[in-house]
Amino acid sequence: FPFVIYNFENSEIGFIWKAKVEMTWGYNRSSILHFLQICAILSLGSAVDFYKVLGISRRATSKEIKKAYKQKSLEFHPDKNKSKDAAGKFAEIQRAKEVLLDETKREIYDTQGEEGLKMHEGNGAGGGGGGFDPFEDIFSHFGFGGHGGGGGRQERGEQKTDSVEIPLTLTLSQLYKGDIIEVEYVREVLCTNWDDCMKNDQECSGPGIKIRRQQIGPGFVQQVQIDDPKCVSRGKSWRPNCKACPQGKTQSEKIDLTIDVTKGMRPGERITFEGVTDEKPGFVAGDLHFVIVNVKDPTYTRDGDQLYTTREIPLVDALTGFKLELTHVDGQKFTVDVNDITECDHVLRVPGKGMPRRSGRGFGDLYITFEVDFPDELTENQKTQIRKILSENHDEL
Repeated sequence: FPFVIYNFENSEIGFIWKAKVEMTWGYNRSSILHFLQICAILSLGSAVDFYKVLGISRRATSKEIKKAYKQKSLEFHPDKNKSKDAAGKFAEIQRAKEVLLDETKREIYDTQGEEGLKMHEGNGAGGGGGGFDPFEDIFSHFGFGGHGGGGGRQERGEQKTDSVEIPLTLTLSQLYKGDIIEVEYVREVLCTNWDDCMKNDQECSGPGIKIRRQQIGPGFVQQVQIDDPKCVSRGKSWRPNCKACPQGKTQSEKIDLTIDVTKGMRPGERITFEGVTDEKPGFVAGDLHFVIVNVKDPTYTRDGDQLYTTREIPLVDALTGFKLELTHVDGQKFTVDVNDITECDHVLRVPGKGMPRRSGRGFGDLYITFEVDFPDELTENQKTQIRKILSENHDEL
């Protein structure tokens, strides 16, 4: 097991490995915290001291910080102060105000210094008290990891409530022309006064997660993760039977949504409304996805931007040519002229009569498959006439 020795004379940290744990080791989480606080304070010697930037003490209140910021920002504003370092000083003043007026950032800065703050912000931790925890890395060496019992850090970043998918059934005509659809969606939203029902709870590590620490031996502290629905965020829990929210953490709400169906959209595509699903304390609302489902059309089938249909024609039209009037998916009529002989299962391409392209540039094509309807029987006279016509045609060839 490693223990830490800090050499104040040459400011070096060494890790010494022992074959066994000795009773004189005696380090626990509290002593390591004290040690890291000393390291953080020593590291401030080469970093920017935000308290000195604003000219305030480390015990300054929010009111004192705001007053000092106002004075310093006026003094070093680049529009009023023409010195070369005014812009840099002004940027430092802005940064100092940002950190010291944020309780979470200020606590991290005070205990871990500017580097610890940068790591906290780099990990995407929000203002709810998350961020870099040096103990998780240190205790993971001993097998006393925080989350899951095996060590390592908790994943950071905002947690979302579950996203929701709802099928949106549309006709081929709606997908061809585009459409605007008004819908009503019912969701759970936070109680209006939910913030009044929160209380501080240092054992809460995040929504639904509580970390309990217990000493299992001299110098050894174990962290145990348990599920606790009262925990709503890091350091905050819900007060049961809170009068400010008699119905609980959330209440139902109806919202109106306008769905814009773009021309040429395809089955399986999503129309997304971000952050409109159920709300929960400590969570960001998830996304609502409307997934397009195409109703089967009685006349046309679709493949991407192309449309397909099948038409049956009599034998005489297949031999002599014909004009075919069709009604498109948008209800408009158009005519297809065929002058040549049409064979069975012949496919005719009609350019520009398919679906609108998703790029907005033009249309796909329509493909018509012709099935020739042969007569069930012929009279002797009809057979004679057909032979005569086809024989004459053959002789001419």
